[in-house]
Amino acid sequence: MTDTTPPSPSRRSLLGWGGAGLALGAAAAGGAVALAHGNDEAPADPGAAVPFHGAHQAGIATPVQDRLHFAAFDVTTDDRTQFVQLLKDWTQAARRMTAGHPVGEGAYGGLPEAPPDDTGEALGLRPSRLTLTIGFGPTLFARFGLTDHRPDALVDLPKFAGDNLDAARSGGDLCVQACADDPQIAVHAIRNLARIGFGKVVIRWSQLGFGKTSSTTPEAQTPRNLMGFKDGTRNIAGTETDRLRQHVWVSEKDGGPSWMTGGSYLVARRIRMHIEPWDRTSLQEQEDIFGRDKGEGAPVGKAKERDEPFLKAMKPDAHVRLAHPDSNHGATILRRGYSFTDGTDGLGRLDAGLFFLAYQRDVREGFIPVQRNLATDALNEYIQHVGSALFAIPPGVRDKDDWWGRTLFSGEA
Repeated sequence: MTDTTPPSPSRRSLLGWGGAGLALGAAAAGGAVALAHGNDEAPADPGAAVPFHGAHQAGIATPVQDRLHFAAFDVTTDDRTQFVQLLKDWTQAARRMTAGHPVGEGAYGGLPEAPPDDTGEALGLRPSRLTLTIGFGPTLFARFGLTDHRPDALVDLPKFAGDNLDAARSGGDLCVQACADDPQIAVHAIRNLARIGFGKVVIRWSQLGFGKTSSTTPEAQTPRNLMGFKDGTRNIAGTETDRLRQHVWVSEKDGGPSWMTGGSYLVARRIRMHIEPWDRTSLQEQEDIFGRDKGEGAPVGKAKERDEPFLKAMKPDAHVRLAHPDSNHGATILRRGYSFTDGTDGLGRLDAGLFFLAYQRDVREGFIPVQRNLATDALNEYIQHVGSALFAIPPGVRDKDDWWGRTLFSGEA
């Protein structure tokens, strides 16, 4: 489906977007057309645009891009009308940026006495398969009289074994996930949404990511995490409509609020890797910990990466064995994680790891049981979960008159 570029809003309506700049600061921790948009094929041009409109939001089943800028926001306004207008303004801006157009009237040529509508660092750059995906956190529903509309599946995540969560890198009233093949495009998108939201929302924490660690494109080479192992071999593919329907998309039959039909639930976890001890661990032990060989990525006792694993051949505490659906009563999630490095921790150690992103139909049947089963994972010696958040991802924006969150905030909800 070809997206139609909407007319620019009036200059007067956009002045509030640029009324004051917002310093984003340093990041706090980190295929083209999705099946949901009616096209199974990845475009030949990596700079192409991903259609913004569709039954599901782009950035979930969409072939995974190379770069990430993820931001969680706190809402600072108590005015429901003002917040709804922000969602509409954000939708308009996202519609334009994903199509490769500047926000509003652009970065130059407007009133010299007013800040420009767009910050300008994406001028001359292509869309680079930018997708923007919005989600609503549990804390949002205490605002604006929405308590009765909070889905039962949007639970408070329990404390898991080994968690050492930093409150400053956890939670949030809402989130925006920006994925693109050009990091400047992803950063530009979050920067401009934050700027538009000045006075109504503020960034709580954010994460830059690189080197995707999972793929939703089965024919693509499986990416590797910072421990050097292939990650996401058996991930749900964007072309697997049955698995997406079964494990990712919320159905009206689930018994939850109707506004979530066609949406999903996102778990975001910042996982610190203890890189230095890992790098001094023998190859055999590394392979035993994962349950796969490091070169081919084949499961223990098998020759090829995608061979069906024989779980009993692995050590009881092997990561693959404990995370596999067969060890979790069929629990399955769609992963879109990214690697991150955020300098050092002041002790000469890399502050690096995995920014884990997982989409599922119900977190109580997806992430929670899997993470509990990983309590005895041998990999836990080398990793620690230091940030955590959960968001309800509403369905997609259907057309030019639709907007993010309409199904929740309109009278139809």
